[in-house]
Amino acid sequence: MNIKDYGFKDELNKNEIQIVARIISTYRERYEIVCDYGETFARLKQSNYYGNQKNAYPTIGDFVLIEWNDSGDSLITKTLERKTSFVRTKPMEDRKSRDGEKEQVIAANFDYVFILQSLNNNFNLRRLERYLTLAWQSKAVPVVVLTKSDLVSNSNEYINKVKDIAPDVDVFAISAETNVGLENFNKYFKKGNTLVFLGSSGVGKSTLVNALAGKEIMKTGKIREEDSRGRHTTTSKYLIMLENGAMIIDTPGMRELGMWDVSTGLSKSFEDVEQYIGTCKFKDCTHTNEPGCKVLEAISNGELSVARFNEYMKLKNEAKYTENSKEYIRGKQEKFKVFSKKLRNKRRK
Repeated sequence: MNIKDYGFKDELNKNEIQIVARIISTYRERYEIVCDYGETFARLKQSNYYGNQKNAYPTIGDFVLIEWNDSGDSLITKTLERKTSFVRTKPMEDRKSRDGEKEQVIAANFDYVFILQSLNNNFNLRRLERYLTLAWQSKAVPVVVLTKSDLVSNSNEYINKVKDIAPDVDVFAISAETNVGLENFNKYFKKGNTLVFLGSSGVGKSTLVNALAGKEIMKTGKIREEDSRGRHTTTSKYLIMLENGAMIIDTPGMRELGMWDVSTGLSKSFEDVEQYIGTCKFKDCTHTNEPGCKVLEAISNGELSVARFNEYMKLKNEAKYTENSKEYIRGKQEKFKVFSKKLRNKRRK
């Protein structure tokens, strides 16, 4: 087994004597890893992580350095720099964990983000815009996959709708049940490439993975006819290696889209909207009723849709709230540190 088969492309410092491993599954305080010696389990070397902000806590897909132990759990000593990642702000109740971190990395070091929507009642351009923003934010390459094309008579109609909001993104309509369109994925599913799937329940993620693998390696759930939704079949994070050497990261954490920082991804996902931002007559234009507003002018001329602009503003405000909430928490922590220091000094006197 060679770690480069698992996507490791960098060269280590010649003085580095430790072993590179990749996280392929995560548990509460234990990690399943793969390295040149094979698959095993590992734990964090506490002195290297707790209280050390420079050493990020590992997640699924991370490359790490380990101290190998052939008779028990190995020790993870360092998390290597991530090329891509999905990062969300932790819910308030999760911030009391002993690591003290405000952000949670859901997955790391993937090359492509496959955004799945099915061509039944699940198809939703506004939701797709959100997924695209998250994908661009991660720094990976998004690919839109419209599943269950056998349910519609003209899948090109849906492809064109997606192209209208994402002209620079590859879009495919496929049917995993009949294998129609799967040949389009050959250039993505290559040895050493890692992919992440984004999509709500019932879009056929598990069915697609099984079709690409040529065998059933993921459970599939039944779809409720009334709303085209399915049961969640993924309950833990893990990295799947296909026989051709491509890898898929599947994680239930991808479903929670409301708490992510999407500030950077907005610019790429909404280039058609942002070309008008900052060009209005007034610098503090709210784009509601001001004279000389280029956004309102574009909407009036049919160059920009109201729905598209509203979704942009919705995500922008969401990102602003996320950022402001982090600043608020930082401020509270600083005040607490000052108060604690004063209290300690008072007790010494």
